[in-house]
Amino acid sequence: MTEYRLTTPVDEETIAGLRTGDIIYVSGIVFTARDEAHIELLKHGEPGGMDLGGLALFHCGPVMRREAGEWKVLAAGPTTSFRMESLEPDFLDRFPVKIVIGKGGMGPGTLEALRRNNAVYVSFTGGAGALAAKGLGAVREVHYLEELGMPEAVWVFEARELGPLVVSMDAHGSSLYADVDGKSKENLARILKRRGL
Repeated sequence: MTEYRLTTPVDEETIAGLRTGDIIYVSGIVFTARDEAHIELLKHGEPGGMDLGGLALFHCGPVMRREAGEWKVLAAGPTTSFRMESLEPDFLDRFPVKIVIGKGGMGPGTLEALRRNNAVYVSFTGGAGALAAKGLGAVREVHYLEELGMPEAVWVFEARELGPLVVSMDAHGSSLYADVDGKSKENLARILKRRGL
């Protein structure tokens, strides 16, 4: 396990060097997109001509407040990423995002898309929305706010060491979730055999 401090846009070589179990902190541009935003972006392309290359996508519906004409993030806990499993492979094939941030892991379709596109999935601890808000920093822009509402809009932040984030699925086809699932099945089979079942 190695710890890295990365700044977006992240280059191909850096992503290729990450392995499951590594810890990263992300600074630079991070944008949010849940399922509705994925659908809009896949339909209409990058918002406002924004280049998503090398950026970090956060599965998050932040709680925001407007103060003195500026948006402030109050809480930004990750959304359960598996909600995006049917959309993420197409998203990664179309947009050159390098880091996907979420919780709970994703399935084999996304794992293969991460390998194909040299990207990683990293986990942020659920229930730590205030910590995430602190790491996200200032709002640079927001897209689809009127159309989708606050939690589904695409919020673009200038992050400052967002983390710690655990590399859970890397660009080489390794997944901590698959490892745990495999070990759990082995243990269950061993227990059942011992009990004669």
